[in-house]
Amino acid sequence: MSDINPKEASATTAAANAAVMDGVLDFSDRQSFEDAGRGFIATIDPITITRESDGKTTYDLEAVKFLEGEAPATANPSLWRMAQLNGLNHGLFEVVSGIYQVRSFDIANMTLIKGETGWIVIDPLTSSESSAAALALANRELGERPVKAIIITHSHADHFAGTLGVVDPADVASGKIPLVTPVGFTQESLSENVLAGPVMQRRATYMYGNLLKPDPKAFLTTGLGAALSMGTTGFVPPNDEICETGETRVLDGIEIEFQMTPGTEAPAEMVFFFPQFKALCMSEITSHHMHNVYTPRGAQVRDALAWSAQINESIDLFGDRLEVEFASHHWPIWGRERAVDYLKKQRDLYKYVHDQSLRLANLGYNKEEVAEQLELPTSLAKEFYNRDYYGALAANAKAVYVKYLGHFDGNPANLFPHPPTAAGARYVKFMGGADNVIAQARQSFDDGDYRWVAEVLNHVIMADETNTEAKLLAADALEQLGYQAESGPWRNFYLCGALELRHGVPEGRPLQVSEGMAAGMPLENLFQAMAVRLNGPKADGKNFAFNFEFTDTKESYELTLENCVLNYFPGRSNPRPTATLKLATLDFKLLMLQVRDAATLMGDGKLEIEGEALAFAELAGLFDKFNPRWPIVTPRPAWS
Repeated sequence: MSDINPKEASATTAAANAAVMDGVLDFSDRQSFEDAGRGFIATIDPITITRESDGKTTYDLEAVKFLEGEAPATANPSLWRMAQLNGLNHGLFEVVSGIYQVRSFDIANMTLIKGETGWIVIDPLTSSESSAAALALANRELGERPVKAIIITHSHADHFAGTLGVVDPADVASGKIPLVTPVGFTQESLSENVLAGPVMQRRATYMYGNLLKPDPKAFLTTGLGAALSMGTTGFVPPNDEICETGETRVLDGIEIEFQMTPGTEAPAEMVFFFPQFKALCMSEITSHHMHNVYTPRGAQVRDALAWSAQINESIDLFGDRLEVEFASHHWPIWGRERAVDYLKKQRDLYKYVHDQSLRLANLGYNKEEVAEQLELPTSLAKEFYNRDYYGALAANAKAVYVKYLGHFDGNPANLFPHPPTAAGARYVKFMGGADNVIAQARQSFDDGDYRWVAEVLNHVIMADETNTEAKLLAADALEQLGYQAESGPWRNFYLCGALELRHGVPEGRPLQVSEGMAAGMPLENLFQAMAVRLNGPKADGKNFAFNFEFTDTKESYELTLENCVLNYFPGRSNPRPTATLKLATLDFKLLMLQVRDAATLMGDGKLEIEGEALAFAELAGLFDKFNPRWPIVTPRPAWS
């Protein structure tokens, strides 16, 4: 029987990883290493960031120094190379005189533009601790300068949640410091991080390897960056939005030309050009990898065709003027010819995935068959920056299929399949019982068919989560798949799955939105989040109407519960409410996000309730509390 300890690479895995060295990639090419180290100024030693309030380590690259060695058999050598580029190149770098980046203080880069009197900060990272450390390093090495403006490229948290580490939100609210975003940024960033936040956060623990320890048999990299900061998050609403391609801004004396790129890597995103520096910031539209058309943490499927078209528009708008291209992840490319060639091949990467996936779909293949067949042509596949380090070709092919055709493949047998536990019990019965399935799976494991072992044993586990033999063998199969993966997220998913099968679901604290995130969250988004948390069956037969009067903004809202649905109406009051609540907007947010309780707010004189106070307490009892660590590779609790 298997045991719970990590294993060595099997002979099959060792051979598969060795074969990568003999494939289309030229591992003797060191250009990426030269570019990743170019312009280095300084870093922090040790490369560890902590939170002042409690001393908690929020970011630490000290443990990945093993990447200085050669790739072991437990790692795809292509992914190992990317892990080296991200994990071993950290600190402050000069892109050109006047443009600097702090890299690998988080999963993303923070870019600083030297304005006439201070810094223009681009993308202040995921956490306040990381962004503050990045700014402090720049000030230490380049001279103390105040932050004069902030640009956030798009609506993903690793680019904005650390804003409070570099700016006082009051200075943004007053207009003293411009905070520039693409139009739709607030709605898109909060809908992704709040409405679907709990499920995304759970899946993100797998995708980013948060549960894994840095080790040649465990965490190597996220692919998108060295590691994800686990520090304090916040949200600051923008005070300036870019709405159309061709708009310009002058921030602290620096002219910037903007191009809108919505619906590509993020629903709200933009890229921009600095004429003074002949520098193009491509946000996250292009990076040194194939990106996710569908991200395994869960998000809206992205438009590969629009993605390709927007890169082409960037080439048309800026290609004949740029001398350097940089982005929100990885390292820059210097020289017009090299940069434009890179942009063209990234453009053609997404166009090829789009066109060929649809070609195969139109021949009648389903999404699994499309993914199995699709391969990049050598001209694209040979480029390291087109490899699967973060996205994956197979997943992106399926995403194109789903974008146009949805999850259903047309086969009526797949129209309404059983859920995993019910299907698992039936499969195992048809296969002659769990012992027979495990015996055959063990032979498949010996044959190196790890994909099949993981698939077939999933049925056994879903039918009987107490079957330790099945779980341990499935863990061994997932582990070998992880060792072979070229994609950082795929490796992390496989290895986190093995971890859960061997050790169970790890404990986690209840999900809670930070005060910094709550403070910046518009009320509209909060009411939407409340509606998502409402347990419909529990609300059956309940009818309430609450008026909210916000003492700080003088705004009023009506909130109704009817037909098991929560609706909100800004600027409206019910003449015969169940109750009326008077409080400040922040206190309301903290109350509904369960950061504060009603009794405490009332005791502090911050909440006044007129009418049926118990009805509001009853409403509060109708909201689900999301478990941050539900099972992923073992059965979920039965629903009622």
